[in-house]
Amino acid sequence: MSTGPVRIGLLGCGNVGAAFVSLVRERAAVIESRYGIDLQITRVAVHNLSRERPVEFDDGVLTHDASDVVNDPNIDVVVETIGGIEPARGLILDAIAGGKPVVTANKELLANLGSELYSAADDKGVDLLFEAAVAGGIPFMRPLRESLAGEDIARVMGIVNGTTNYVLCRMAEEHISFGEALAEAQELGYAERDPTADIEGFDAGAKAAIIASVAFGVDVVAGDVYREGISDITPADLAFAERLGYVVKLLAIIERFRELDGPEIAVRVHPAMVPAGHPLAAVRDSFNAIFVEGEAVGDLMFYGRGAGGDPTASAVLGDVIDAALNTGQGRGATMGKREVATLRPIDALQSEYYINLEVADRAGALARVAGVFGDHGVSIRSMEQEGLGEEARLVFITHEAVERDVQATLQTLRDLEVVDRVRSVLRVVASADG
Repeated sequence: MSTGPVRIGLLGCGNVGAAFVSLVRERAAVIESRYGIDLQITRVAVHNLSRERPVEFDDGVLTHDASDVVNDPNIDVVVETIGGIEPARGLILDAIAGGKPVVTANKELLANLGSELYSAADDKGVDLLFEAAVAGGIPFMRPLRESLAGEDIARVMGIVNGTTNYVLCRMAEEHISFGEALAEAQELGYAERDPTADIEGFDAGAKAAIIASVAFGVDVVAGDVYREGISDITPADLAFAERLGYVVKLLAIIERFRELDGPEIAVRVHPAMVPAGHPLAAVRDSFNAIFVEGEAVGDLMFYGRGAGGDPTASAVLGDVIDAALNTGQGRGATMGKREVATLRPIDALQSEYYINLEVADRAGALARVAGVFGDHGVSIRSMEQEGLGEEARLVFITHEAVERDVQATLQTLRDLEVVDRVRSVLRVVASADG
């Protein structure tokens, strides 16, 4: 039996917003029958009232004034899909101050000013829900925030950007260049006209910051995340990776280290060689996947479409239902107490490394190169050599080494007479079983 209407104020009606409206209308009867919630989208704030949209509204629903929607006493839940920092931040804070739960898909805002918003919602005792901000349609933030709240998580590692995953897959499978694969992604709508945020890791970095904040109860912002993109990856790197039993993926990696003076957190985004047998290696095209390693629960993986209007709208709708049910019971989900993060810098982390060098093809070159590795305490696990006429390519996989030692090795190699070029450097992920 219905408990009465739940009136939604929607901020923005673009790709996600319009898909959300359609999904609410499609699922409203089922939701009311199952949960007793009569969802009604009663106010929608848009920038351009005359713009043609895939969904239609009754007279009086659309407005220019987003503040009027947020402050309308008849609105029960606010859904924010406009993106960006301002005015989204001010609108969300106003809604929370007015006692209204908020559902948002705004990763940029949460990755930079999430602490302010989480605290405001906790202080007011209302929901701030953001399932769609990290993995689109994949249900991950709620399980991380609730189901895994008591889990001792060691590491979260994931493919959280569909554009880069599509590009790397096309390069590897069709042996085409980065530029060609990116052009395909843009034609299919997987990449923006300006793809910088995706291919240079900014999008994944924002998501990594949000995951870190929830997984470890610390305040991490996008600027804390070490970041590298995929624009320097070549088909040759992908071919070598395949030959060596690996697949190259852009990964967000969030991990905790226990130290005598307290835990440290490392948060990074960069391309990495993933063992072909690891579950993440099988994630193709524009799909996303997040791999969680816990002490008690073991290994978990969340997989699905990480972007797109319909999958993201599904996550938003799930949050709206949660917010409506919580409000009806007079409670709100909490982020819990958070602490200042002690961040471990990238140069203190350890990994195996793939290093691809172009060297002069002459006697003694390999010995001189190997000597540089030894001088800096970096142990070589395997090596391959290919002749290129007057030049040769040396490909190394190291044993686990400290980043600062590897970087010192690379600097010395660049200055070495027999080394023409340090072509590529990739970190190597350990297998799922360690």
